[in-house]
Amino acid sequence: MLKEKIAADLESAFSTLGFAQPSVAQLKTACNVSLRTLYKHYPSKEAMIVAALEYRHKRYMAFLLSESHSTGLESVLHIFDKLAQWMVDFAPNGCLSLNAIAAFPQDMAMKQAVQRHKDEVQELLVQLSQRSELSTELFLLHESVSSVWPTMGNTAVISAQKIIKKLWGSQSHV
Repeated sequence: MLKEKIAADLESAFSTLGFAQPSVAQLKTACNVSLRTLYKHYPSKEAMIVAALEYRHKRYMAFLLSESHSTGLESVLHIFDKLAQWMVDFAPNGCLSLNAIAAFPQDMAMKQAVQRHKDEVQELLVQLSQRSELSTELFLLHESVSSVWPTMGNTAVISAQKIIKKLWGSQSHV
C-alpha cells in the first residue's frame, strides 16, 4: 500500500506543481518518504509521473462512475457534468495527461499510460451512450472540454452538451 500512497502523493504534487518545476527532492518531501524509498518504488522522475498518471486514471474513472446512471443521452450529459466537477475540484489547469505528454514528448511509457487512459475514457463514453457511431465525436468533445477548461470553464461544458444533443438527434441510432 505504500507504493499506492506514494503514487497518490505524486499525483497531487504534479497536479499542483506541474512537471517541470518539482525536483525529486521536492517530490520526496511531498510524499513524506525517504529518497531511497521513493526511488525503490519509482526509479526515475518519468516513472514517478507514469505512476501519478495511472493513479489519477483510476481515480478519474471511479469518479465518473461514482453515481449510478443508466445509458443513453442522459448518462452522457451526466458524464460531462461530472467532468466539469472534476475540472473544478482536481484539474483547474487542464488535463494532467496531456500536460505530461507536452512536458515529456519522447517518453514512450508516459505516452502509453496516457493512451490507455484516453482509450478507456472513450470506451466508457461508448458504453454509456450505446451509440458507437458517435464514439469519436463524444471523445473529442470530452477532450476539448478538458483542454480548454482553464480559459473557458463551465462554458465549455454547456457548449459540449448542446453539441451532444444536436448530434444525438442528427445521427440515426444504429
